[in-house]
Amino acid sequence: MSEVGILVNPAAARDVRRLISGATSVPLSERSARVQRVLTGLGAIGVARVWMMFDRAGIAGGLVQASKRATGWPEICFLDMPVEGESFDTQRAVRCMREVGVKCVVVLGGDGTHRLVSHECGSLPLVCLSTGTNNAFPKFQEETVAGLVAGAVANSLVDSQIVCQRNKRLRCFVDGEEMIAALVDICVAREPWVGTRALWRPENFAMLYLTFAEPGAIGLSSIGSLVTPVSREAEVGISIKFGPGRRVDAPIAPGLMRQVEIADVDPLILGERVRVPAMIGTLALDGEKEVTLRADQCVEIELGQDGPRSVNVALAMAVIAQRGVLSDGPWDSAQEAV
Repeated sequence: MSEVGILVNPAAARDVRRLISGATSVPLSERSARVQRVLTGLGAIGVARVWMMFDRAGIAGGLVQASKRATGWPEICFLDMPVEGESFDTQRAVRCMREVGVKCVVVLGGDGTHRLVSHECGSLPLVCLSTGTNNAFPKFQEETVAGLVAGAVANSLVDSQIVCQRNKRLRCFVDGEEMIAALVDICVAREPWVGTRALWRPENFAMLYLTFAEPGAIGLSSIGSLVTPVSREAEVGISIKFGPGRRVDAPIAPGLMRQVEIADVDPLILGERVRVPAMIGTLALDGEKEVTLRADQCVEIELGQDGPRSVNVALAMAVIAQRGVLSDGPWDSAQEAV
């Protein structure tokens, strides 16, 4: 009996950047509707049971009521864990999902949510759905299709070795103590406070480290994409030093364009630990400030290729078509798509 985890961040897409940019809020009703579409896809491909965290925002309760009217959904079960409304709830939920034996996890959130999930998921395949503010890591996917793909992975209808990609990550060490790795970016800012955690004043940016910077990106990775585009698959990252030099106008948040000055751009080499210039400021991982820095602290960053395994939804659907999983047999015309 196949089982899948669904992790939805009820607080995603609700931070302070909505006050200073054009980013939209995603109401709880829409989050619930998105999860319902995932459940429809999972049920259609034969997933028997889904595990979720019982959130305080009301998403889980709404799903219980909706399940009474729905047909074809998998059984919805809730993890036996305390929920305190803090970020570590996400990490605890992923650990619990691994303990109950899920074969795949559907994650609905932004870069920050996926960062926390990746810290605990190990080699568990992730289907990543974007619902946050600055979403460089998760892509926009239709939820029914995402549910089909997650179910196909969980039921071994597609080979996870073929449809999954091992992502890069940025390991960060402060005075030798390792933090939760970033999936997209680490920014050092000359702001000696964490505050609301969001970054939107590029005049205070000092250094930026990126795992990838794809054209069309939003957020801090958009800066790198306009200077030196780097793909998710490339065995290299980017290091950007801000200061007097060339100017770039970048979309650092939805509806928010800012000009940045770039003094230097260098490659980040896999496995090579880089020391960050000492300064008073803050360290932001995947767009959110985490810790304040003293001038006497040692900060080091290392690019690795041991990040989470994410499912390529389009490729997985091509394999599903090739094998005739959703039809009465394989289609010869679908062979070329894989």
